[in-house]
Amino acid sequence: MKKNKTPPLISFKGSTVPAIVVTLRTLDPERLTAAASEMFGDSDFFDQDAGLLDLSHLAPEDTPAAPDWQAICACFAGHGLKVFGIRGAQESLMASAQTAGLALFPADERSHRQETQEPAEAEAAAPEPLPESPAAPSPEPVQEAAPETPPEPIRSTMVVDRPLRSGQQVYARGCDLVVLAIVNPGAEVIADGSIHIYAPLRGRALAGAQGDAKARIFTTRFEAELVSVAGVYRTFEGGVPADLAGHPVQVQADAEGNKLLLAPLKLD
Repeated sequence: MKKNKTPPLISFKGSTVPAIVVTLRTLDPERLTAAASEMFGDSDFFDQDAGLLDLSHLAPEDTPAAPDWQAICACFAGHGLKVFGIRGAQESLMASAQTAGLALFPADERSHRQETQEPAEAEAAAPEPLPESPAAPSPEPVQEAAPETPPEPIRSTMVVDRPLRSGQQVYARGCDLVVLAIVNPGAEVIADGSIHIYAPLRGRALAGAQGDAKARIFTTRFEAELVSVAGVYRTFEGGVPADLAGHPVQVQADAEGNKLLLAPLKLD
């Protein structure tokens, strides 16, 4: 008789879990609490979402030797965001963060990639000219083709063609997101690239979730609760500005990546 195989009580497998990246420029709990209160009021804005603190923009003078991680996490937990880890931290912060139970992640290196080949590399790759022979005329030197720069990888696009209800979340990891139906209040769309919504945006839209400051948000009807690009947020508890409400709008970060720019989107 064969015995039934009992499945293990614990098993592991790889998984991709979406998280909201929060860029911090200070680790002072009081300043963070004041800034979060100004942004979200007293509301439990996030729906128990996972949060990852990006510390790569911290200045040395804003990097304490022993941050109060418990107070920092409590600041965001008060608005429904559960912080589970940090990334881009200096070595002096890692030990204390681990002691506080936070996971450590490397900094996002995509923003540091070179888009063009360095001149020195191009010179090194060029072939040396063939020496001339005094005894006989030299043949025409063969021109070797310079190595071509590999093309940029094509970023795919996720398409959602159904309405998103309150509490639903869609995350386009590593690509752009196109939504062809309404994003209702309480729903959330997230993309590592840009977000295109050809319908009313009444919930939350977070583009450039992994730090792409060039990402944008487009919608044909702007009625959002929150928009974010590369971790820079803007909320609309008091309502969307009258000149933008109900109209096509695009959202992008400014050149410094410190604030969001909202502008009408011309469709004709």
